[in-house]
Amino acid sequence: MKVFVTRKIPESGIELLKNAGHEVVVSDKDGVLTKGELIAELKKDTYDAILCLLTDTVDAEVFDAAPQAKIFANYAVGFNNVDVEEAKKRGITVTNTPGVLTDTVAEHTIALMLSITSRISEGDRLVRAGEYDGWAPLMLLGTDLKDKTLGVLGLGRIGSRVAHIASRGLGMKIAYYDISRDEAFEKEYGATFLATPEELLKVADVVSVHVPLLDSTHHLINKERLEMMKKSAYLINSSRGPVIDEKALVEALKGGVIRGVALDVFENEPLLAPGLSELENVVLTPHIASATDETRGKMAEIAAQSIIDFLSGKTPQNIVT
Repeated sequence: MKVFVTRKIPESGIELLKNAGHEVVVSDKDGVLTKGELIAELKKDTYDAILCLLTDTVDAEVFDAAPQAKIFANYAVGFNNVDVEEAKKRGITVTNTPGVLTDTVAEHTIALMLSITSRISEGDRLVRAGEYDGWAPLMLLGTDLKDKTLGVLGLGRIGSRVAHIASRGLGMKIAYYDISRDEAFEKEYGATFLATPEELLKVADVVSVHVPLLDSTHHLINKERLEMMKKSAYLINSSRGPVIDEKALVEALKGGVIRGVALDVFENEPLLAPGLSELENVVLTPHIASATDETRGKMAEIAAQSIIDFLSGKTPQNIVT
């Protein structure tokens, strides 16, 4: 059967599909396909399956452009780019790639936290600019993390792993908010459950965001909630950009409402809110939290295997709908 891949992915996934006997067509555009471009590509031929990316908008119009395709395998753990309700109505299977990203994203999150609290990016810029003229006792003072409180917003796989590393490796105290309480986690890590995001934001020295993007989490971190945080606190986001009101964040950083922020995701990727990149108390990475050779390869293989299973009449793992 014929499979369309919306962007170049690690070759291991493509090889799996080919070895299973399928014809694979990979978009030759060097970059993200707009929805219009994706529809135009799908209309060029008849495809039995689509391997899509988080950057693809997949909705009714896209489904219409590929009427024979009954599986869309999303190369991501998130799937807010796919209209899953519309897929369900049409009997289309949607899959994702969870689990495999957990350790990689957690490690990147910790790297962001260490970078912003130790002012590593600022120091790097200073040295590269030729402005380092010798050691000074008050130069770029950061913040120790031992015995500080990490507030985890969303205790899923990644949030739990971040808490594990912060607790066991850095000696941090753990507080968390989630829609459900995990008493076993609390016992293992001495963690404190807080019943609302507001309670968490008030006590945390570092807030790490790990919630999915839903209507209820859009702008979860807004002007009012930023003002609830400690002035000495840091905010880390490696989940989804629109969880944070980026315009409000810029104003909070300019006004000293919080001490700093480290972001791997942005509200209107790849665009940044005006002024964000000009601030010194900010660390920015280009949505690369899962970007390791090992993890991106495994993601490709999971997405490909979902298609292989579906086209052979088996039930794929990681079905979203």
